[in-house]
Amino acid sequence: MDVDIARIQVLSRTLDQRATDPSIVDRVLAKSGLRRADIEPPATAYSAHKEALFARFACDALHDTTFAAQAGLAFNASSSLMAYISKYSRDLKQVVENSSRFHGMIDPALQLSLRVAGNFASIEAEWKDASFARYHRRTEFLIFAALARMRSLTRTAFFPIAIRFQHEVGDIEKNYRQLAGFPVSFGAERLEIVLTLSSLDLPVPTYDPSLREHLLAYGDRILAEHQEPKQKLRAQVEGLITRSLPGAIIQAEDAASNLGMSPRTFARRLSEEGTSYREIVEDLRSDLAQTFITNGMPLSEIAYSLGYADQPAFSTAFKRWTGQAPSTFRGRLDL
Repeated sequence: MDVDIARIQVLSRTLDQRATDPSIVDRVLAKSGLRRADIEPPATAYSAHKEALFARFACDALHDTTFAAQAGLAFNASSSLMAYISKYSRDLKQVVENSSRFHGMIDPALQLSLRVAGNFASIEAEWKDASFARYHRRTEFLIFAALARMRSLTRTAFFPIAIRFQHEVGDIEKNYRQLAGFPVSFGAERLEIVLTLSSLDLPVPTYDPSLREHLLAYGDRILAEHQEPKQKLRAQVEGLITRSLPGAIIQAEDAASNLGMSPRTFARRLSEEGTSYREIVEDLRSDLAQTFITNGMPLSEIAYSLGYADQPAFSTAFKRWTGQAPSTFRGRLDL
């Protein structure tokens, strides 16, 4: 699954500006499975998973969990078709409506929608590929980047009512509020940007109705020819597991039934992809555990969230995955 190259260029440029060691960007790129040539012209797209890893490892390299959100706020330009349609839209409402319509072109994993209720509006983001929900730093980057783009298009430094994330970050939640200058909450029911109704009326100074109509027609032709990328079974399973959290892990039989397969067919299909249900559960638990520790969540909460009977059972599993106790892992993050 590929995404617009402009995003990682912002991430790498912002990391370059923040890093005291000029080699950090190259090290983070290498750890993410990327090279400089992969994110520079003539490249126009790259792997969404590698983007997620870059955002995570950049935060780790700087020992700053909010780095990806900071980089998102610096995202003010893109050369994608959706960016040009937004540039020639009438107002912010039209920008959001058009973004909802064409967002799959630049990020097939995420679906946007506009909800107007009472005296506020909400830009809701929903995972079409729920396996991406575990990448918390990428999620933060994308949501803050969306805000930055809306500000750039309207040439107004407006503030939303709130940004709400579904994942937890523990005690560092206050760091995001301080960065944003408005309420940012975690553990919410929806992933969304909440706006005042008046924000939707903010005009876009570059509005051009004829250009917009031409680009919309072109976009519709591309959409008609566009085929949704087929998810691997592993990605679908990761999505089911992620949605079953916190506090429980969906059983293999239930996952198979959910996907319309018999347990035997389910196991065979996973085997053909070189994996098993148990391996997927273990990999996802290990990955989420390290993210949750980085987020500052108490170990007892992490154990519950990942479906362990108690903290000692979780600690035993964590040591098996990483070779170190959770407390040791957390201590090294603080160095």
